Amino acid sequence: MTLSTAPRKVRAPGQELRRPAAPGRRRSVVLWPYLLIAPTVLGVVFLLVYPLLRNVQLSFQNFGLAELIRGGAEFVGFDNYRELLTGQEFWDVVQRTLIWTTVNVVLIVALATLVALMLQRLGRTMRILVMSALALAWATPILAATTIFQWLFASRLGVVNWVLVQLGFESYEGYSWFADGTATFSILVILVVWQSVPFAAITIYSALTTVPAEIYESARLDGASDWRMFRSLTVPILRPIFGLVLCLEVIWVFKCFPQIWVISEGGPNDATTTLPVYAYQVAVSQQHYDLQAASSTITVLLLAVILFVYLRQLFRQEGEL
Repeated sequence: MTLSTAPRKVRAPGQELRRPAAPGRRRSVVLWPYLLIAPTVLGVVFLLVYPLLRNVQLSFQNFGLAELIRGGAEFVGFDNYRELLTGQEFWDVVQRTLIWTTVNVVLIVALATLVALMLQRLGRTMRILVMSALALAWATPILAATTIFQWLFASRLGVVNWVLVQLGFESYEGYSWFADGTATFSILVILVVWQSVPFAAITIYSALTTVPAEIYESARLDGASDWRMFRSLTVPILRPIFGLVLCLEVIWVFKCFPQIWVISEGGPNDATTTLPVYAYQVAVSQQHYDLQAASSTITVLLLAVILFVYLRQLFRQEGEL
């Protein structure tokens, strides 16, 4: 009889033997993360994907009020798109939408950057007060803020007209802001910028706090001015954050609808009719749900192209750094 001389493995105190997991248990562990995100995925599919696909389907059909009631929509191919793209009115709306988006986004990003830089220089108490005011402005419901702006610019009892008259501008006595297309467009720009700056400013300020102070101190010792430090240090370091804010604001402004519809319904004389407002007018006033679907699809495609071009340029610049 020979004794085995192989060393025996000694367990440390409290150490348990690990047994291989059973196949059923291993499968449940693998599926558990997917089960956790399943409700969110199903919600996105139901609330976003299905309406988008249904909208695309309607854009290829002859779908009016009669088809909405009795069904039986007829497939017409690209006729709806052809009718839109060959009409001058649609291209006027596209041009106005691009101008609307550009003006708002430029003002939002510029003002938000200035506010973020100001927050960086304020003391703790003032910073808390300013950020609280920004949060309150951001949390104000859209319809409530829109109603407030209607009161501010009312022709007879509006605060804006009263202040201008007190300052000596007598011509603004009873002035009707919402009867002029340019004035209405400007009021809507002020409203959207006022609602959007808080989110962008807080986001940019949060990113600024992550930049090491030693970088600015070294640049200041080398004689760099504040503008040079912002252009050569802050912008390159925070380029991804600026890109994120810019993309979110483009989406927000491009699809802006409640403010425009409540204040002007696209008027006066279509001066504030953007693509979302135009699609709603076509659907509700003219009851051409097929043209509305085609207009909405073109809006989504146009927005996707704009974001794709910008993100591609952004990633290309990131690769060159």
